[in-house]
Amino acid sequence: MMTLPASSTQHVGLHAVHGIVHPTADQHLEGRKQLSTSVLQGSSILVTGGTGSFGKAFIRHALDNLAPKRLVIFSRDELKQYEVRQLFNDDPRLRWFIGDIRDERRLLRAMHNVDYVVHAAALKQVDTAEYNPFEFVKTNVLGSQNVIEACIDSGVKRVVALSTDKASSPINLYGATKLTADKLFVTGNHYAAAYDTRFAVVRYGNVMGSRGSVIPFFRKLAESGASLPITDLRCTRFFITLPQAVKMVVDTFDMMQGGELLVPRIPSMKVTDLAQAIAPGAAMHDVGLRPGEKLHEEMISPEEGRRAVIVHGGKYYVIQPDLATWGYQPPVDGVPVPEGFHYRSDSNDQWHSQDDIRKIIESDL
Repeated sequence: MMTLPASSTQHVGLHAVHGIVHPTADQHLEGRKQLSTSVLQGSSILVTGGTGSFGKAFIRHALDNLAPKRLVIFSRDELKQYEVRQLFNDDPRLRWFIGDIRDERRLLRAMHNVDYVVHAAALKQVDTAEYNPFEFVKTNVLGSQNVIEACIDSGVKRVVALSTDKASSPINLYGATKLTADKLFVTGNHYAAAYDTRFAVVRYGNVMGSRGSVIPFFRKLAESGASLPITDLRCTRFFITLPQAVKMVVDTFDMMQGGELLVPRIPSMKVTDLAQAIAPGAAMHDVGLRPGEKLHEEMISPEEGRRAVIVHGGKYYVIQPDLATWGYQPPVDGVPVPEGFHYRSDSNDQWHSQDDIRKIIESDL
């Protein structure tokens, strides 16, 4: 990887390549496909927030497909660590660190001889953030900077940070902290320009089957014959499955130079269609948007769209850094998006039908 002196600047342009393949709505389960090779193969990996829904799915994928030398789980809840240890039968490749990303020294200890880091730790509840704003700042912003510092000082090769659609044009405190974290990780490549460490970000929408998912909540209400509460009957959302999210992170490690913000090209769905797919014929009622909640979600703003290209045969968008000092080059397979492009759940060109949603729900998420 070429590294430019920190004093130089490079403005990123666009490369156009013809022959893009547009994915279909039927590809929503392709995250289950095993990768043949990956830079993660046989390496030492650390996952912050590794006992959450994504962390558990990543652990399973890594143990089954990546033959890790060591997989370090860094999280702050000892009970969840105990439960996940039981889930994976105390696999000897797993290492367990109790710690908080607010504690940089603990991160440094955990990252000793680690090759790759997945940063999944965050506070995530939108309404909770509105009542506890600085706690979210301390974890999502200051904690992210601690991860960046520790990765550089420990000689970690590549880092992928997980983000959210709420970081695009944020209207709530949670989204604002995640946007700040995204900026920290992208610009962390400036900070690390003279070192080997590189950072990238993945941004995706709601995760089907994750902890706190609406699916079991709707099922329970439907079984009792109750009406399903919908924040607004017009709401649309991006949804991704856990296998898709894991595969996207692994793909990012394999394709990244540092500075990319990857967004999956996935279908949208109406929240009412999700409800009817879970409980066909159930009554629904409008309860109104919660504080800080959007009617429609966005993953790429019009401003970000000016720096976006489509890569990987139409599978992902890459929001490129607009100023790079570490040798970033536009992806050779990058296809520029149209002028004025933005990516919102209500104006998406791909949609899941109720049958599509039902098929996903009936699969093992």
